Amino acid sequence: MKNLQEIRSIIAKSKRWDLAFQIVGLLSMLFGIVTLMALVLDLMHDGLPRLDWQFITSFPSRKAEEAGILSAWVGSALVMLVTAATSIPVGIAAGIYLEEYAKKGWLSDFIEINVTNLAGVPSIVYGLLALGLFVYRFKLGESVLTAGLTLALLVLPIVIVTTREALRAIPNSIREAAYAVGASKWQVIWDHVLRYSTGTILTGIIVGLARAIGETAPLITIGALTFISFLPEPPIQGQFPFISFKWLLAPFTVLPIQMFDWVSRPQEEFQVNAAAAGIALVLMTLAMNGVAIFLRYRLRKNIKW
Repeated sequence: MKNLQEIRSIIAKSKRWDLAFQIVGLLSMLFGIVTLMALVLDLMHDGLPRLDWQFITSFPSRKAEEAGILSAWVGSALVMLVTAATSIPVGIAAGIYLEEYAKKGWLSDFIEINVTNLAGVPSIVYGLLALGLFVYRFKLGESVLTAGLTLALLVLPIVIVTTREALRAIPNSIREAAYAVGASKWQVIWDHVLRYSTGTILTGIIVGLARAIGETAPLITIGALTFISFLPEPPIQGQFPFISFKWLLAPFTVLPIQMFDWVSRPQEEFQVNAAAAGIALVLMTLAMNGVAIFLRYRLRKNIKW
């Protein structure tokens, strides 16, 4: 009887701890949501009246009422295009190799630890690395290509770690079933493992790109401009060969840099412009994430196992 009472006491104590943890978790979640909503509402209150078509299609100006974000949002879009085109294939390929092909041992453990640590390195370090490597060594200049490669370095560890975790989550029974019917290792990876893990990999890509589009420190380090009154040459041309890569070497600015420039000025009108640019940046991030979430939903919808 005494043992039974002790067991009931232990169960009751565990339930109280569970309840306490639920309350702490709920309060933490509410604190984060309320804080985020307060910031977003304050941003919209200040910047929404200024966000109109003239603001989106105008270049920066010394007069606050005439200034716009055309060169900034075009620059952000081009830089993110280079970042995604570089980091996604390289990151996924590296994750597949490390998880499926590399021999397990001290070397793979050493690489895994360093890749994981790179995901937490301050972004300014990547800016200094890119300044020495891309700007001074490879002579790429303060260009869209340099900015995209810099942010790709920032995103790459996140994509690699997420890819490895997604591949590990696939049950071995799927691999064994594919091997049993005569599939090669690459066929197993391409037709089954990678296909089933695409949704999780997309989640990591979303997190990485959402972090990259708001980065300022590494882009300032490599020489992003704060005032650009022209656009890079468009990648699609009307004449042969119809495709141009000159935009890759064009000077650039991005929305976070434009906001940083405006908030550093004393005039209140520029503060309003910075808030409006912040709304545009949030909308770009939501649009990018929305596309990725839609693709992830479509891919997971067809998976049944």
